[in-house]
Amino acid sequence: MHIPDGYLGPYTCALFYIVMIPIWYKAFRWLKGLKPQQVPLLGVLTAFAFLVMMYNLPVPGGTTAHIVGGTIIAILIDPWAATVSLTIVLLIQALFFGDGGITSYAANVFNMGVVLPFVGYYTYRFLTKRVGLDEVISAGIGAYVGIVTAATVAGTELGIQPYIQPGYCPYTLSVSVPAMAIAHLLTAGPAAAVVTGAVVWYVRKSRPDLFEMRKILRTRG
Repeated sequence: MHIPDGYLGPYTCALFYIVMIPIWYKAFRWLKGLKPQQVPLLGVLTAFAFLVMMYNLPVPGGTTAHIVGGTIIAILIDPWAATVSLTIVLLIQALFFGDGGITSYAANVFNMGVVLPFVGYYTYRFLTKRVGLDEVISAGIGAYVGIVTAATVAGTELGIQPYIQPGYCPYTLSVSVPAMAIAHLLTAGPAAAVVTGAVVWYVRKSRPDLFEMRKILRTRG
């Protein structure tokens, strides 16, 4: 899901930097209210997100997909925490591993650090609070919906380039959106669902206090 340099035109890249500036401001301001006990957890989950994104799953067509871990962070701490974590992870990957571009960095953070955790988290919340599903099942479904939505958004960003800035991504929406969505529906989506559900199950069983701390954090101000 990492968009490299050269696939998004300069206008698109500039737009996403403009969009992300107030989001980054909000996310890093949110950190000021993080409880001291949650700082190590945020660090561990950030490292976890970095790690799981390094494991690529093969998909038809000769490319790969990967899980992100943003929904896990959103559920265990907060969606804004996921934005901060993935902002850091994606910057390291872009600068030192060539995974995702510098010009497309803001677009990648928007897709994986905003769309994915917020969609995943609010899907989880809807299923637990409104539908009454178990937290583990809801977490898995939330992760699945979040990553597929983010992949579809990324495919849309790529697919509109031939219409607005020819010479960058050559594939139109009819190619880019199905390619991104189907790959994540069939591979990364199920993997994200299983991993997220397993992590939430383990944390709920071994450290139920983290769930209580999460509730306190979200009721502040």
